[in-house]
Amino acid sequence: MLSHHNRIKEPLIIRPNRSSIDVLVVSGEGFCAAAPESTEQSLYWKVNHPTLSPSHLSDLPGFTRTVYKIDHALIAPESHVFSPLPEWKNVLGAYLITPAMGSHFVMYLAKMQENSKSGLPPAGVERLIFVVEGSVTLTNSSGQNNELVVDSYAYLPPNGFHDIVSDASATLLVFERRYSRLGDHVTEEIIGMASNQPLLETPGEIFELRKLLPTSAAYDFNIHIMDFQPGEFLNVKEFHYNQHGLLLLEGQGIYRLGDNWYAALGKTRSRYLLYKDVNRNPMG
Repeated sequence: MLSHHNRIKEPLIIRPNRSSIDVLVVSGEGFCAAAPESTEQSLYWKVNHPTLSPSHLSDLPGFTRTVYKIDHALIAPESHVFSPLPEWKNVLGAYLITPAMGSHFVMYLAKMQENSKSGLPPAGVERLIFVVEGSVTLTNSSGQNNELVVDSYAYLPPNGFHDIVSDASATLLVFERRYSRLGDHVTEEIIGMASNQPLLETPGEIFELRKLLPTSAAYDFNIHIMDFQPGEFLNVKEFHYNQHGLLLLEGQGIYRLGDNWYAALGKTRSRYLLYKDVNRNPMG
């Protein structure tokens, strides 16, 4: 979901839509009947193991569910293009959102492997990583090591040293943006597990909401984890200036972006991760 302009977003059933530079990144399940869920699949398995439905179209040249509009984009797994990540070692990345699309942030998938290592973001750029497959070791400027497994995340302030290494296959979702300083406020390194974050009140809504970062003025963006049980929906019809980057982690649903509905119905919980800029005046 990516957009240069404000837009109305209005969910129908099972899963909503939102935002004003909006890019919706779909995980493995297709818009028609998807393969049955396997009890052996790990959390967020579909993000890295896409299935294209209906199957009889999977080999059709030129077929894709990806849509690119002036105010949003929907990026399906078959459109992810992986190439070596600049400054990273033995890591392939697929950029999903970049300023070239009109955003003020970057969102990409990083596929690590044996003997892989991260690079640092440019000066003044903050980074958040979220593990969707495997595990990695994060080392900070104090030399402290933290193992990050699936569903864990780390916020890394700008201009600080950190190192992310992996000795086996792992996939990270990465957000980066140039930090917008506000007065004397300073951000701090944060490491956590999404499922351990408290459920927050959502007046007038029935979905479950967690936020990965503090809501204090120091932080110029946040990451929301939103869970919808079958039949639940987002009630509000949003129209605002905020930019969003959304990755569908689990399940399926129907999502409205601009004047278009994008459907992928299912019978299990739907969960998505949502970037949203906060705490800053849009006039700068």
